[in-house]
Amino acid sequence: MPKRPSLAESVRAGRRATRVTVAAAAGFYPAAYLLDQPVTAVYALFTPIAFGMLSPVPGSGRRRAMTVLRALPPAAVLAVVGTALAVQTWSAVVGMLFVGFVLMFGSVCGPRLAGTVPGLQLFYILACFPPFAPETLPQRLTGVAIGGVSLVLCELVVLPDPPDPSYGDRIADTLDLAAHAGRSLIHAEGPEPGLAGRLREAGRGLRFSRQAAGARPTGAGRTDRALAQAGSATRRLVDQLAALTEMRTAHSDMASQNLLHGTAAACAETAGALRRSRPAAGPELIEEMIDQFLAAREGEPGRRGSRPRQVLLRQSTVLTIAVSAVTVRTAVALALEGRRPVYGLPREQFWYARMPTVRLFAIRLTGNLTRRSVVFQNALRSACGLALARLVAGSLDLSHGFWVLLTVLTLGRTTAGATWSAVRAAVVGTLAGALAAGLLLIGAGQATDVYAYLLVPMMLVAFAVGPLEGPAWAQGLFTLVVSTAFAQVAPVTWRLAEMRVVDVLTGSAVGLLCGVVAWPFGARAETRRSMAALLRSAAPVVRATTAAVAGDGPAGGAEAAGRAVRLTLHRLRIAEGSYAQYRTEPASPAREPEADYLAALNCGSRVLVGAYWLPRTDPSLELPPAALHWARHIGEEAETAIVRAADFPPGGVRVRLTPPPSLPSEVPPRVQSLLTDVEVWLDALAADLRTSTSTSSSSSSSSSSSSTGPSVVARAP
Repeated sequence: MPKRPSLAESVRAGRRATRVTVAAAAGFYPAAYLLDQPVTAVYALFTPIAFGMLSPVPGSGRRRAMTVLRALPPAAVLAVVGTALAVQTWSAVVGMLFVGFVLMFGSVCGPRLAGTVPGLQLFYILACFPPFAPETLPQRLTGVAIGGVSLVLCELVVLPDPPDPSYGDRIADTLDLAAHAGRSLIHAEGPEPGLAGRLREAGRGLRFSRQAAGARPTGAGRTDRALAQAGSATRRLVDQLAALTEMRTAHSDMASQNLLHGTAAACAETAGALRRSRPAAGPELIEEMIDQFLAAREGEPGRRGSRPRQVLLRQSTVLTIAVSAVTVRTAVALALEGRRPVYGLPREQFWYARMPTVRLFAIRLTGNLTRRSVVFQNALRSACGLALARLVAGSLDLSHGFWVLLTVLTLGRTTAGATWSAVRAAVVGTLAGALAAGLLLIGAGQATDVYAYLLVPMMLVAFAVGPLEGPAWAQGLFTLVVSTAFAQVAPVTWRLAEMRVVDVLTGSAVGLLCGVVAWPFGARAETRRSMAALLRSAAPVVRATTAAVAGDGPAGGAEAAGRAVRLTLHRLRIAEGSYAQYRTEPASPAREPEADYLAALNCGSRVLVGAYWLPRTDPSLELPPAALHWARHIGEEAETAIVRAADFPPGGVRVRLTPPPSLPSEVPPRVQSLLTDVEVWLDALAADLRTSTSTSSSSSSSSSSSSTGPSVVARAP
């Protein structure tokens, strides 16, 4: 059974329907009845529908108004291009192929562009159909302007939606909780009950899947990249704090207590900076405290003897918490200040810091210009479907042929199964709507006053009910709307409803054909493939990192490791895109449950974090033979396990890493500390591998918090 809409969703849909109806009526009626310009009336009607209903423009009323205002010039350009290319069917088809692909593929650059793409496509679709009438171009552009301005005003003044909490505000709230947790961990009475659960839930609350569409920082620009990195580092931070609360408190460990105090203060200050939208001080203070911690945890220079294992694990966890805080603070500074140098920090982690904005967008586009990218697949599928629909409609000389393309545009899904489900419902709804529209046209005849009275309530009902109740209601009610509207601008008969049915059936057939031919299984197979590629590229990074920590890397190893890190980061971005689409698609009817892909993403992200920071801990340290042998062996062991996990074997991967050796008392304490840092990192990777290769009913249920070491639940920087 489909999920019933909540009261809040119904209210939101009613508000949007009211705004779009008022905007459409405000442009349509004056153009049709006062100016007597039917072409202007049609474009003034469809512009609010395009940007208000067809395009899920995200954000508050003010933000949506600004997005629509910026989209009006491109909409006018597409209307001009469509008008010019309507001279021949082949030119209109080629134009549709190009426009469809460019718009869909360009949507990867950010949520605002992605939200306006379906609406922008509609302007080309409307204009590229016969008759070829370039003399009506001024009327078309006038209709676009009237409808667009009406919608902008309605978004601002007619039941505007309140703004959603920003992602920065959510990060700030989570950082405040982290600061509270850090302070409670250094108190004599210890952390309060239930704190670990609250921390983990706060981290899950920063997942993009839990954010409103307009609040997700998924753009290609520096600000969105920095906010996304700050969010992932904050999630990692609170997971690590949750792991620390479950460890035994060691009040005698003053080095950890001091670093926790400084980290808590830094979290609180960073949260305040996000709320004020003014940058705080840089991460230099935390870095100084980390240096002091690294010196203090080794004790006096002449000290010998081992420390308890629980103390070593706790100190390594505290160190990872401080490193996450440095990442959060730096990313927030980049988000608030813009382009700036990042001194003394891993350049690869903040690679976007000083890069020009144009270059950042180019990287996003070229990075997805591969057949393994679901963005590329979706763009190609959609463009080919629309072009084929235009060819069929033009070749068959279908009346109101743009309805064919509109059907492909609105019913297309990323899997063949989902497309078939949408088409079945849409056909039933269209038949019912066409029957009602035919009876209305027969009964009212040429009495335009009847249609004028009915259009507004029909639009209000269609725009409120359709999005909530699915394709059947949406197509049926929209059939009534377009029939009532076209009856006012040109003489029509009951055969208009018949044309609507023919066009929808044709568009449904084209959409199904493209859904079956082009990547019919959606992101499911691509997600598995991209996760496997991610793990295979991450495996050599693990061995290179352990070698770098041990000072055992070969000549030229740093350059090779850098290439491996960049490849892993690229594949992490591709895998995240596949997984994001995978989570929106219907569950597979396959008997075997899927692997836990979220844990695989966590593993890839954790590998990168270790590669950025572990070699910096103590680069001048020379390891004794036993420690050096362990580092080589554990690196190879972890690499082999990750490569094995990339095949997602049915029985899963069981990883039992060799613990570090017991070292003689004369070995400096910092050697044991460094080995523990590596052990904690690899234990957490092993936990991710166990989770990712174990089958589960829902990938979203994974949590790295069960690992021995600090948990990393992150997105790519």
